[in-house]
Amino acid sequence: FVEKLVTLNRTAKTVKGGRRMSFAALTVVGDQKGRVGYGFGKANDVSEAIKKSVERAKRSMVFMPMKNGTIPHEVQAKFKGSSVLLRPARSGTGIIAGGTIRAIMEAAGAANVLSKSLGSNSAVNVVRATFEAASGLMDAKTIAKNRGKSITDVWG
Repeated sequence: FVEKLVTLNRTAKTVKGGRRMSFAALTVVGDQKGRVGYGFGKANDVSEAIKKSVERAKRSMVFMPMKNGTIPHEVQAKFKGSSVLLRPARSGTGIIAGGTIRAIMEAAGAANVLSKSLGSNSAVNVVRATFEAASGLMDAKTIAKNRGKSITDVWG
């Protein structure tokens, strides 16, 4: 699995003896063959927070359909204030995306994707919106089955 740290947030709670630091980590985990997941973990130690988030990411993996190193079709999704637009790209384009979407696409194994993050750029909301978009992607088998045709009829 490929593990990518998207954000690490430090929070401070003021107690009688001073400030108590706490950490929150957001990570993305993928096998670069279409399976990808994200996790959010909190702890008093950075390494423990990252470890928790990676464990949660491995439990929440979803399948992202790919076609020739890109996504099969354009998709847009929204989560709270963040909106994400993902478009397929030609071979050689690369991943044109911001840090959070780029981490997800690299972990999923996509090589050529165009994307735009609209609205809020909160890392957690952008990740959730991207996974919302990924769940809206349909692979060739599903489309062909729904239409009652063979895969060659659909994709040519």
